[in-house]
Amino acid sequence: MTGRFHRWRCSLLLAGLLLSTLDVQAIEVGHPAPGFTATLLDGTRFDLAAHRGEVVIINFWATWCAPCREEMPAFEALQQAYHDQGLSIVAVSMDDPELRERVLKLAQGFSYPMAMAGDTKAAGYGRIWRLPISFVIDRQGLLRVDGGIGARKAYDLHALLDEIGPLLREPRPDAPR
Repeated sequence: MTGRFHRWRCSLLLAGLLLSTLDVQAIEVGHPAPGFTATLLDGTRFDLAAHRGEVVIINFWATWCAPCREEMPAFEALQQAYHDQGLSIVAVSMDDPELRERVLKLAQGFSYPMAMAGDTKAAGYGRIWRLPISFVIDRQGLLRVDGGIGARKAYDLHALLDEIGPLLREPRPDAPR
């Protein structure tokens, strides 16, 4: 019995040590947004860190998701109206890689950048378990909306303005006071 207890205790200790070395952080509203990088469909690179001082929306979607496609025109209208005020939108298609041509065809109708999920590094945003999911990051790099919690939202233009309008009115961190 003591031998089995000793092995169990050693196994538990080893598991604890391994878990303590993992960089596990929960995404939390009001805290710094996790890193996010993507190679966009046009081959350019999007790095969230380079967009500090802007309000950024990261939207996860798929071509087969009807609510995703329904909200895309609202994102486009927002991009057109507020890009000059510091709004950046990036959309990440969760479609399988073999559907890239379908994604490219649909993306032609929109001016905001898009990427395939396989071309992104977004592990800090958790498991994308439903679609659409959008995250909003403010000008200081803080997560303001975690679309992965609560009831699923499909946005229209008015709902988007309610979420980001106040963030766009905040001064840029580097703006003179």
